[in-house]
Amino acid sequence: MALTFELDPAFDRPVRDGIAALWADVTNAGGAVGFVPPVSVEDVRPELVRHLVAMAEGRTRLLVGRDEDGEIAATAFLALNGHRLMRHWLWLYTVMVHPRHQGRGDGRALMAAAADAARTIDGIEAIRLTCRGGTGTDRFYASCGYKEVGRVPAAIRVAEGDDRDDVIMLLPLD
Repeated sequence: MALTFELDPAFDRPVRDGIAALWADVTNAGGAVGFVPPVSVEDVRPELVRHLVAMAEGRTRLLVGRDEDGEIAATAFLALNGHRLMRHWLWLYTVMVHPRHQGRGDGRALMAAAADAARTIDGIEAIRLTCRGGTGTDRFYASCGYKEVGRVPAAIRVAEGDDRDDVIMLLPLD
């Protein structure tokens, strides 16, 4: 069954705990979402709090995807630009689909829902994201219409001796 997406859901304990559990599960399955496995929910919680502060300040919007049981199975954070010369595009951060939902089209559905959400924000003309090279996510994002617009070699240190490119991608919303 397809996920149901919601922009700016009421943020309560089940949403908070659902996102934290999703983040840990995605990381521990090898997802490139800001951590290196193994992690616990407590390891990701401080980063989630940073996202929540940005939401409370009106700088970030939350998109969640729920499965048929109402559990959070996907997320993306849409971060508005504070720089006055760059307010016509936003950042897409922490794009996650639970491993049990991967390979079913839910990632594509999440990316389409994020683009639809961005289109509802006044003045937004494009979405920008970065991804870790060597994971295949750049190919996935390209298949969703994103174009690689830059690459910083060896910018991400996963482990000593394991540096990855930081791939910058853009989706115009015309």
